[in-house]
Amino acid sequence: MKPEQIHKIVSAQRSYFSSGATLPVGIRLDALRRLKAAIVRHEADIARALYQDLGKSSEESYLCEIGMVLDELTFMLRHTGTYAKEHRVRTPLAQFAARSYTKASPLGVVLIMSPWNYPFLLTLDPLIDAIAAGNTAIVKPSAYSPCTSAVIQTILSACFAPQYVAVVTGGREQNRHLLDEVFDHIFFTGSQAVGREVLRRAAEHLTPCTLELGGKSPVIVDRTANIARAARRIVFGKFLNCGQTCVAPDYIYCDARVRDALVKALMREIRRQFGADALCNPKYGKIINQKHFDRISRLIDRNKLVYGGKFQPEQHRISPTILTDVTWDDPVMQEEIFGPILPILTYDSLDEALTVINSHPHPLALYLFSEDKKTIRHITETCSFGGGCINDTIIHLATPHMGFGGVGASGMGAYHGKTGFETFSHRKSIVDKKTWLDLPMRYQPYRKSYSHLVRLFLH
Repeated sequence: MKPEQIHKIVSAQRSYFSSGATLPVGIRLDALRRLKAAIVRHEADIARALYQDLGKSSEESYLCEIGMVLDELTFMLRHTGTYAKEHRVRTPLAQFAARSYTKASPLGVVLIMSPWNYPFLLTLDPLIDAIAAGNTAIVKPSAYSPCTSAVIQTILSACFAPQYVAVVTGGREQNRHLLDEVFDHIFFTGSQAVGREVLRRAAEHLTPCTLELGGKSPVIVDRTANIARAARRIVFGKFLNCGQTCVAPDYIYCDARVRDALVKALMREIRRQFGADALCNPKYGKIINQKHFDRISRLIDRNKLVYGGKFQPEQHRISPTILTDVTWDDPVMQEEIFGPILPILTYDSLDEALTVINSHPHPLALYLFSEDKKTIRHITETCSFGGGCINDTIIHLATPHMGFGGVGASGMGAYHGKTGFETFSHRKSIVDKKTWLDLPMRYQPYRKSYSHLVRLFLH
């Protein structure tokens, strides 16, 4: 799409928003209902596209993408009316007589830039929140997942006029053209490198951003952990979508005393969940493209390999892989892995391990496997991370009842449910002052006789 075409869409959306067409809550709910019905109709098409792009099975596609989008839609259909209402707050005595309240106001024209790893979920979830909040939206799906992008375009173009919701496809050139435009909010999900560029370009227009990035999310396993249960849940979270998940466990940091037992349990779980050879399992996915396949392959140190490490280069597939005796100097610890490689580091002192974790950029997620309540409280209080789980992985993002987002280098802002509605809204603070009474003490000339009343009101 050419720059002038993108500019025309942005201008049309700004005019449409300015007309007030998206403000009525009933209009928003109708839009969400249309979207939900279209997704249900196209469920098979969505699943087929996810398989073509990422090798996802229909079960995984529903569990991790389609079903979660429908859950967000159901939640927002139930709660948007409440979130959009005025909320009365207490009025200070000094402002008597008045009514004070807050009112959610949509931001306007928003840009949603989504990634390739969960291309349907991470496009539709923020869009649902933006529509519920009363905005218009331009959606830019990833060029790396073309089949899913095509289905998204089919669904959204059938549900919405382009002045309400529009899809812009293409690659980096289209991204640049979009960032030349002025938006009221930019929602970006992707890598830290691209996130920095989005934020830099947004700053030129003072456009606020929500950035959902990533990082090296640790799994801490202490000596009190249920090793068998920990292994099962770590394997699920790590190798879901072949490790191409922003909140996937990036590495394990475990007590040295439980490492050998944990490694054996992880091996058993990989075989249990994916079979003796995962590359023969048609429900085990693939790496998105050759570039990422090559990058991930280079991170496997054969001298530290204890499980997996098999390839199908033509299909961009890498088997679940475990590395041990890993140090922070190894290449696999220098970047977010974003693939099916699980390095295991050990510690002798938990406090020393926490010091090391806290010395690195704040991760998007942190997972702790422990049965010690004191340890759980200590780690959740002293470590900075976007969100996480105790004795599980991944599932903290699969709820509309809590916001999901990063901190520091792993992102800024959050969404899902009410938090998503607030992300795409501005909450106005309003005082409705009555005219039947007007206290004179705030007006000049100031009188000493009023000073005790001012102190009474403001003390």
